[in-house]
Amino acid sequence: MELIFNPVIISVILLCILCICRVNVLLALILSAVAAGKFAGMHANRIMDVFIAGMGQNSETALSYILLGTFAAAMAHTGLADVLAKRITLLIKNNKFVLLLILTLLACASQNIIPVHIAFIPVIIPPLISLMNKLKLDRRAVASALVFGLVTPYIVFPAGFGLIFQRLIADNMTLNGISVTVNDVWKSVWILGVGLLAGLLWAVFVSYRKPRVYENIPFREERRRSLRFTGSHYITLLAAAATLLVQLWTKSLPLGALIGLTVIFGTRAINPEKMDTLINEGIGLMGYVAFVMLVAAGFAGVLKSTSSIDVLVNGLIPFMAGSKLLASCLMLLTGLFITIGIGTSFGTIPILAVLFVPIFVSLGFSPAQAIVVFAASAALGDAGSPASGTTLGPSAGLNADGQHDHIKDTCIPTFLHYNIALIIFALLGVIIF
Repeated sequence: MELIFNPVIISVILLCILCICRVNVLLALILSAVAAGKFAGMHANRIMDVFIAGMGQNSETALSYILLGTFAAAMAHTGLADVLAKRITLLIKNNKFVLLLILTLLACASQNIIPVHIAFIPVIIPPLISLMNKLKLDRRAVASALVFGLVTPYIVFPAGFGLIFQRLIADNMTLNGISVTVNDVWKSVWILGVGLLAGLLWAVFVSYRKPRVYENIPFREERRRSLRFTGSHYITLLAAAATLLVQLWTKSLPLGALIGLTVIFGTRAINPEKMDTLINEGIGLMGYVAFVMLVAAGFAGVLKSTSSIDVLVNGLIPFMAGSKLLASCLMLLTGLFITIGIGTSFGTIPILAVLFVPIFVSLGFSPAQAIVVFAASAALGDAGSPASGTTLGPSAGLNADGQHDHIKDTCIPTFLHYNIALIIFALLGVIIF
């Protein structure tokens, strides 16, 4: 009974219910944080103080999104995004599966090769909406493809965002009692990538294969541009490469984005007089997502301050009965609840490490088994969370004409296809490793 009324469980369930009932994600997070605090016996003033203090934990991520949004706006102003969109249109030859493949590869590249994360989506996707309508392509399949590309690379490949994710796993596991290196992580998590690929194939070729009709609603002025690459396009690509190199060198995504913008404005690929306009557009593209991430960090801060996460895990230990498989199931479900509420797998890692590593040690998990369960537990919920940039980004692009619902068309489909796959393949990893 104590587990059922745990503030973490109550607040996450409330968050999901509010989002399904179309309550704005920002308000849903705040209300859920207040509910968690009150069930934990915290005073209202204390809840809000902790909430506001916690928002600072995601300040770097929020700044990254704003700067990357500005970079994406710059891509749009140089015409590079339109050129790419039109070349994609010519390339697919009315084959919707080729379009899905290209969008998946673009999303993958946004995590490792050109680490702009979701900032490319509101720029690249809207010009392709009319083509998707013509192909009668179910946008839930597009959302699934984009989310696959946003999640799988950071879990599987140790580069870009993947290097940050895997280093967090290695450092936090080592700090809490299991010595692990980044090299150990990528050698173990490949099985999770196989599971996510299975989820993508099921979504594209089974769940959302049938045609879906959308109304052709004009939502922006079409710009007629040549398909030829110009000097400003090449400079923009150079700026993207500079963003990647600086990010890899300094481990700072905001600094990388800042250098990329400096290249664009410094070479006058875009007139510096348009700087204010681009910043405003960048905030328009990514500002809402950035603020949701800030509020999600405040929500996480309240959950941590209630000590309810510790109580939840300690309450589950008696049910594990010394079984690795059963323990893995319970830890995966715990990670799912925490991440779907917080909305960030990266921010979940330090929380779970303190709670899970002692369990791994006491039950005799091998390092590979522990890595797979830990990585999956942290990533679970990123796909499907209403507060995650991984779902907010695709929704921002696909809803350009108001015909794509964030919860029903992005969160629920990706939750079903990817979280179930992660759980199954993580348990398979415990058996195999």
